[in-house]
Parts: sequence; structure tokens; C-alpha cells
Amino acid sequence: MARVSESTFAFPLDSLEGASPRRVTLIGSTGSIGTQGLEVIAAAPDRFEVAALSGGANIDLLARQAVATRAEAVGAAAGTLETLADAIESAASAAGVATAGAGGYRPELFAGPDAAAAIAGWPGADVVLNGITGSIGLAPTLAALRAGHLLALANKESLIVGGALVKDCAAPGQIVPVDSEHSALAQALRSGGAGEVARLIVTASGGPFRGRTRAELAAVTPEQALAHPTWDMGRVVTTNSATMVNKALEVIEAHLLFDVPLERIESVVHPQSVIHSMVEFVDGSILAQASPPDMKLPIALGIGWPHRVPAAARPVDFTAAAAWTFEPLDEDTFGAIRLAKQAASASDTHMAVYNAANEEAVEAFHERRIGFLDIVDTVDAVVGEYDAAATAGAELTVEAVLAAEEWARKAARVRLGVL
Repeated sequence: MARVSESTFAFPLDSLEGASPRRVTLIGSTGSIGTQGLEVIAAAPDRFEVAALSGGANIDLLARQAVATRAEAVGAAAGTLETLADAIESAASAAGVATAGAGGYRPELFAGPDAAAAIAGWPGADVVLNGITGSIGLAPTLAALRAGHLLALANKESLIVGGALVKDCAAPGQIVPVDSEHSALAQALRSGGAGEVARLIVTASGGPFRGRTRAELAAVTPEQALAHPTWDMGRVVTTNSATMVNKALEVIEAHLLFDVPLERIESVVHPQSVIHSMVEFVDGSILAQASPPDMKLPIALGIGWPHRVPAAARPVDFTAAAAWTFEPLDEDTFGAIRLAKQAASASDTHMAVYNAANEEAVEAFHERRIGFLDIVDTVDAVVGEYDAAATAGAELTVEAVLAAEEWARKAARVRLGVL
């Protein structure tokens, strides 16, 4: 993405009066971000309508969503075209929607591992909301950008592992962040020029283990790691929040999105999760974006950028007494951010290794084959083993990123005793 500038984030706020609804494609429509995105769209029919949908293993839910929204194209990563067609037929029958004859609902269908990318590049959209988790989001991200769509990006991993590959593919202002932290930064950055930014301050809730020592984390269980005090997220993201890997990825994402050097991006623990991030300017002023924890706000702003959607989420209630606290991050106990900064500085493919090794370790943790502390320790070891010297100076390609990931997954599995 281009450097932060007035042309990147300070769009002229032209009137929406008389404008046609913005057509939205949702990648990962059956997940947490996708289902909330559909709720945002349904609540503002004058502003949004669904163009296409792509989902994962929950084909029945995907079919119901497709019938309800009359999506023109539907993709399922799991199953076959026949399975998807049968599910849509059943959902349509249950909803009393005809699938034959004039006006019948007959979307174009895609199935298999390339379905999400095909849907992301579907030409009938204005904006693509990429809400899937993991590096599998890279292909849909690139497809959406190449199709010229505005990309509302909740799939941070695609930018992190793709790095310069994704940035070079994007036109200025084409990527709008949906993570609450980066949405907050994007909003605050509209108040100054790139040369006026001193620091980005990314807030962290601290997760379920805030305040614990490394020794106290040795025996925590998967159930405890999933008990996040603030956010309701999927298994991988919630576990990443507990290890602070999620915050590490967000720091790298902020660096890539806003072209601010890593040494000028910091993280601070804010347990209430009301201040979503802050920008410090060179004159000492700090601008913060505040709202109760609710992903519908950054989703609405992402798909409607640069316009705000009325009543997208409730505001802070200042008639009730409240305290917002901040504390430094314990990097001795939670070393994921320091490790990520080192990896991102090492080569264009080190973060692909970091992310892939983490995904393998998280899976092993939930299978109770390793302990909680072994997750980041595994990532540290695999990143330390990786040698990108063979590809130094070579053009960064999707194949290079996938090769680095494949190496990392194999190395992690060997270390975890799977291979």
C-alpha cells in the first residue's frame, strides 16, 4: 500500500444522496467477521447489498446466506459443486424461493480450494470483505486487488505473509483495514500528514493471561486460552491473542499498511479494549479512537470507507462512571512481538515462516501434544532455523511465499513430533 498521505486516507467526503448501494463480496461469510458483515449490510440496505459469498466447511449456512441475500456467485472451499448446489436447493425450498423459471434464484457456483479467490475476483462487486483466518487468505486478497475492488481487509495474515507482493499489487487507498486496531489508526491518521507521525501505538487487551509470569503459564489448558475476556473470536485468533502472536501480527500489519518503521510502532496493554489504538504526532499530540468492543464498527467503516454508517455500533456511554487503564507489555513473558519484529526485518519471507510455524503449533496445542509456552518457543526455533539466503535478491512471488510456508510447516511438524 502507498505511504500514508492525504490521498490515501483523507478522501473527500462527497454526498451519498442518490448513490446506489455499494455491492459487497464477503470472503469467509460463515465465520465471525462474515456473519457480522452480513448483519451490517442487512441493517443498512440503502448503503449496501451482497454481490457474492464464499464460505468454508459450513455449506448449509452458506447456502442459507446465499438464498437470503440472492448472491450472484457462491463459493465453497469444502465439498463439491453438486454438494453446494444441493444445499442451495434445500435452503431455497425451505425459504419458499424458486430456483427455476423466470426470476428463479440460480447463482454461479464455485467449489474447491480456488473458490475463494474466484469469488474475490468476481466482477460484480465494489468492495471485498476478506474475513477468513490464516494465510489461505492470500490468494483471495490478491484476486480482489487485481480485479480493482476496494479491499476491506480483516485477514491480516495475507498482508503479513505477502508483504511487498500485496503492497505492489494495491493501488493507493485500495486496502482499508478492518482489524479494530488498524481501523483506529486509519481514522486517527486522517488528522495529519505522513511526516507528522511520530509513533503508532497499538493497544492490546492482554488476553486471558495478563499479569501472569512465564512459570504460571506452563500448565494452562486450551480451554483457558480460549477464555478471552473481551472478544469473541475463532480458535486460532483467540489462541493467538493469549500468546500475543495476534498482537505481533498486528504490529507487522501496521508497519506494512502505514509505512511506519517498526521501531516507531509500540504496543500497550489496555484491558478495557475501548481505546483501539493511538497515533502520536510530532508535536506531542496523541489521537485515540474509542468505542466499546464491537467489530461491526470497523466492518461498517471498512466496507463503506470513507463514509461512516449511522448507528453501526453503540458509542461510549459517558454518563456511566468508568476507568480506562494502560500498562506496559511484559515482553519477557510474551516475546511474540519482539520475535515478529526480528523476523520482519530479516527477509521478505521470514514472516511467512513465522505465521506458518505458529499455525502448526496452535493446532498441536489444541490437540494437547504441546504446552502453551511451546507455541511461541516453536515459532522462535523454526524462524531461527530458516535461511532465506538462497532467495535473497530474487523477486518475491506467490510461489516463494508458499515455499517458505511449506518449509516452515514441515520444520514445525518435525519439531512437534508429527513427522
